[in-house]
Amino acid sequence: MKIKRFIGGVLESNGYVIYQNEGGSCFVIDPGYNSDRFVQYIQKMDLKPEGILLTHHHYDHTGAVKKLKNEFDCPVFLHREDMDIYKEAVEHPLEDGEAIMLEDEELRVIHTPGHTRGSVCFYSEKSKTVFTGDTIFNVDLGRTDLEDGCQEDMVRSCRDIIDKWSNEIYIYPGHGDGCNMKKVRRLNKEFLDIVGEES
Repeated sequence: MKIKRFIGGVLESNGYVIYQNEGGSCFVIDPGYNSDRFVQYIQKMDLKPEGILLTHHHYDHTGAVKKLKNEFDCPVFLHREDMDIYKEAVEHPLEDGEAIMLEDEELRVIHTPGHTRGSVCFYSEKSKTVFTGDTIFNVDLGRTDLEDGCQEDMVRSCRDIIDKWSNEIYIYPGHGDGCNMKKVRRLNKEFLDIVGEES
């Protein structure tokens, strides 16, 4: 899988274009800002967007959706639990465990509530990568004190799901740089406080 990151806005949110080969299919993940940069890159690489994958509903991850959707006429994917707050049209409500195909590579939807009720991660077993949105970053976790956040849900997501990820898995978060889970287990104090430093 090839991954192009775009950073935008005062919160320096990460958006991604993922694809296999120039001229092939792609997905856009969490386009918060600077729709023109996404459009230019997709056109430059002659890619064909199959959809816009959203890890959650917050504006700094969805702000450029409407322009991209109009430009490429592609569906929006968002977990059902975030649809009421998002308000915009969602053509593909996501379910936990669902498989999304990027050509021959499977992205698995993992429901990880905490930052929002419908927060999800997109996991590729083939590439050993997870797009984590605002659930987990390299050195901390997403906030749970916003509109529909829940600390108890975040604890469960960390203990029951993320702590089971192997050290080799590489996370691509919604803010900041990516890293592997080995580094997360060394530097992410908020995560370690939840799961225990023996993980």
